[in-house]
Amino acid sequence: MSRIGKMPVAIPAGVTVSFADGVVTVKGGKGTLTQKIDGDIIVKVEGTHALVEKGHESPALDAKHGLYRALLHNMVVGVSEGYSKSLTVNGVGWKVAKQGKKLVLNVGFSHPVEFEEPAGVTITCPTPNEIVVAGIDKTLVGQTAANIRTIREPEPYHGYGIAYKDEVIERKEGKTGGKGKK
Repeated sequence: MSRIGKMPVAIPAGVTVSFADGVVTVKGGKGTLTQKIDGDIIVKVEGTHALVEKGHESPALDAKHGLYRALLHNMVVGVSEGYSKSLTVNGVGWKVAKQGKKLVLNVGFSHPVEFEEPAGVTITCPTPNEIVVAGIDKTLVGQTAANIRTIREPEPYHGYGIAYKDEVIERKEGKTGGKGKK
C-alpha cells in the first residue's frame, strides 16, 4: 500500500482538475498541464480535493499509485504557483546574458556558448552571474537547469563552474609545494 498515494491532493481556488479517458488535465492561472495515467488508476475530484485510487491490488500498481499522486500534486502546484531553479556562475570574467530566446554564456571557453530556451520554460538573468529557470512543469524546469549546469559543471579545486544556488561544492586541496625536479 502506498502511503503517498492515499493522501488527497488539495486543489486551491482557481485551479480545476478533470479526468477522462486515462488523461488528467489541470488548469490554473499560469497554464494547463496534462498527464496520461495508467488504465488501472482512477482520479476522483471531490470538492477541493482530488483522490488517486487503484482499480485493483498489485505490487506494480502500488508503486504507480504513489507516483501518479505525486505527479498530480506537482501539476497542481505548477499551475497555481509555478516552479523555479536558480543557478550561479562562478569564474573570473564569466558572465551570462539573455539575447532574445537564447542564453549566451561566457564561461571560460574560447567562444560564447548559446543555449536555446525550450518551450514552456522562461530563462532570466537578474545579474550577470545568476540564471533563473522558471515554468509550470517541474520536470521540464529541473531538466533545463540540469542541462545548463552541464555546460560547465563546478570543479572542486577553484569552485569555478555553473552550480545550483543552494549547492555545496566539496572543495579539494590543490597540489602541495613539495620537492620537485630541478
